[in-house]
Amino acid sequence: AANAAPADGHVLKFSRTGQFLLQIGKPGLTTGDDALSKPSAVAVDAAANEVFIADTGNRRIAVFDSETGKFKRAWGAYGEKPGADPGAYDPNAPAARQFRDVTCVDIAKDGNVYVCDRTSNRIQVFGKDGKFVKEAVIAKATLGAVVPGQFGAVSSFGSVWDVAFSNDAQQRYLFVADGHNKKVRVLDRASLAEVGSIGQGGRQPGRFLAVGSIAVDSQGNVYTGEQ
Repeated sequence: AANAAPADGHVLKFSRTGQFLLQIGKPGLTTGDDALSKPSAVAVDAAANEVFIADTGNRRIAVFDSETGKFKRAWGAYGEKPGADPGAYDPNAPAARQFRDVTCVDIAKDGNVYVCDRTSNRIQVFGKDGKFVKEAVIAKATLGAVVPGQFGAVSSFGSVWDVAFSNDAQQRYLFVADGHNKKVRVLDRASLAEVGSIGQGGRQPGRFLAVGSIAVDSQGNVYTGEQ
């Protein structure tokens, strides 16, 4: 039998014309400060030449020099040292001190770093140095399911899959792609309180099956992607 492919473990940088520039991490090498395991999202701080990576398999945010690829720092939930898998989510248990699965990282204009811990149903906010600022639990009772469908099974667990900021100068609102509950939640970014939502379950226009990604353009239009 053929050997299994190495586990995902790298992030690639390209120029705007598609020229390969840099590789961070190496497939099959998933442990160590400069190694990645199933990286799922990136955010770039151009002024500091840093790239922030949602290092899902290692339950951390890892920061590298965006020009050289050199490892700089990393942190887990609450800004603590990344550690062991906390196990399946239980809405009645105390909040886990480790991330379960980091699926997004985004940097606001004010320098705060927003992180999705998808199946823990929470958003955590940090300074760029990894210092914990605050958190919000979204739809605490959300668990999940594997949903069969025309194009194969869809994994639908957790309420916080991705986030995006509104395009006003203060980035007043935070849009949250809630895949399991089939909607986009709108939060006040300062308080992280929910102030509205978009969509509902279904396959018709304006409805979602598993909304997994979200972005906002310079005109304020909101774009969504489905898993």
